[in-house]
Amino acid sequence: MSTLISSELRDRTIKQSVAECIGDTPVVSLKRLFPGKDVDIFAKLEYMNPGGSMKDRPARFIIEHGLKEGTITPDTHLIESTSGNLGIALAMITTLFNLKLTCVVDPKISPTNLKILKCLGANIDMVTEPDEHGGYLKTRIKRVNELTDKDQNALWINQYANENNWKSHYYGTGSELVEQLPGKIDYFLAPVSTSGSIMGIGRKLRERFPDMKVIAVDAVGSIIFNSPPANRELPGIGASRVPEILNKEEIDDVVHVNDYESALGCRMLLETEGIFAGGSSGSIIAALHKLLPSLPDGSRVVTIFPDRGDRYLDLVYDDEWLGKLTSQIEKLRGEK
Repeated sequence: MSTLISSELRDRTIKQSVAECIGDTPVVSLKRLFPGKDVDIFAKLEYMNPGGSMKDRPARFIIEHGLKEGTITPDTHLIESTSGNLGIALAMITTLFNLKLTCVVDPKISPTNLKILKCLGANIDMVTEPDEHGGYLKTRIKRVNELTDKDQNALWINQYANENNWKSHYYGTGSELVEQLPGKIDYFLAPVSTSGSIMGIGRKLRERFPDMKVIAVDAVGSIIFNSPPANRELPGIGASRVPEILNKEEIDDVVHVNDYESALGCRMLLETEGIFAGGSSGSIIAALHKLLPSLPDGSRVVTIFPDRGDRYLDLVYDDEWLGKLTSQIEKLRGEK
């Protein structure tokens, strides 16, 4: 009997791979961030996934479904355009299934993310020519198409158009939040890039909270919501193309924040809550600053912190980087 009990306990507690560690991330109440405000803010710590970001979810979901459906085989060469986090997640999962992976990246990838990708054994293809919007996304996609044309076994993940991207959050992140959240939720606030997380989580939460407002946080210079293109330094938020999986009718409002505001948001989050999160989490904090004066007393807000701060030590947490950004802003103001 004791042997049977030990076996059952082991089956419940010991994971068979790192993929099984993805999900079930905690939710914390941000009580110290905005003292004196009659608003409850809850954040799901997606950076606590084993690969360090919420991108672990679509990476696992897409690959496991592809293997099950036969669209991915042992001979498949997976290719993706990535700013780092999805590439890391894909590299982690492809290692488990012994699949070949090439990540098409650009110079704005954080140095830490690039090192992690190399450590995980991903093939790296770096583009260096910006597109007409000053970013690199279109250039990366052009390179992806070149690589897939050369290799008959190549498969482009295409996170901007892959329905399994948002589904991974609908069945994963969103379903977990439905169980974790105490009482009603009035607002769901999320950063956008591929739009997989805001679409998937928003759809699931609205089943439980039909009157909830979905608010997107986008980068200044991103064209996702028809704003004029401009230079952006932070990876992981915003885009120079509109994702195919995005349905704008499901978004109630959009808040734009710039790189400097995002950096200050990261530092404020660390100083007040002890949460060491990445650039898009700082964008959330900056957006909350702008939103809070307009929110009714007693409002309840839920958000996500997508990735870890250690990948931004050379960016938002670097005083020299922030100083250069400040100089650029002051120069632009002088020109006006």
